[in-house]
Amino acid sequence: MSDEYGGNFVSLTDEDGNEIELEHLDTIEYNGAVYMAFFPVEEADENGEAPEEEDEDGGLIILKVVELDGEEQLATLDDGEELEAVYQQFMDSLFEEEED
Repeated sequence: MSDEYGGNFVSLTDEDGNEIELEHLDTIEYNGAVYMAFFPVEEADENGEAPEEEDEDGGLIILKVVELDGEEQLATLDDGEELEAVYQQFMDSLFEEEED
């Protein structure tokens, strides 16, 4: 993970070698694990307009911080129940911030 784009933006490389730019929204600890929430960065075209949404995967991305070979990495959540529980924690956290 790099902070190439500043404080709230990161550039990640997926398992296929594709580089993905994400905006970091929040980090929470839940059930002894650390999770991070991101939105994909929408790059504007040459006219300065955001691309049209092509699929439903353009929303919130939740990744789990795991340790692999002594190094922290981000991993996708394969367990649907874990993903739903963590998603709800992020929603609760985000709405609490808006109410303040």
